[in-house]
Amino acid sequence: MTFPEMTVGDLVDLLSGCDRDVPVRLAMNPFFPMAHRLAQITQSVDQTGRPVVYLAEGRDENTQLGHLPPEVAVALAWQEPVQAPPRRPRRSAGGK
Repeated sequence: MTFPEMTVGDLVDLLSGCDRDVPVRLAMNPFFPMAHRLAQITQSVDQTGRPVVYLAEGRDENTQLGHLPPEVAVALAWQEPVQAPPRRPRRSAGGK
C-alpha cells in the first residue's frame, strides 16, 4: 500500500494562506509529540532516483522546542481530545 506524498506545490498552496512573518515549526513523532524549529531545506533524489525536497530541523540545542501544544496534536489526529476529570469535593482536616 502506498501513501500519497505531499508535493512542493501542495506545501506552497497550504502555506500561501498563512502569515508570511509567522515562524515555521515541525511537528514530529505522533506517539510523543514534540515541536522542532525548521532550519534548512535541501533538494536531492531518493533511492529510486526521484527528486525530493527535505525539510530539516536545526543543529543547535535549542532546535527541539518541547512538547507539541495539545490542541495541535488533536488537530493532527495524533491524540484524542481530553477533558479534565470532574473535581471531587475536598475533605476537611477532620476527615469528614
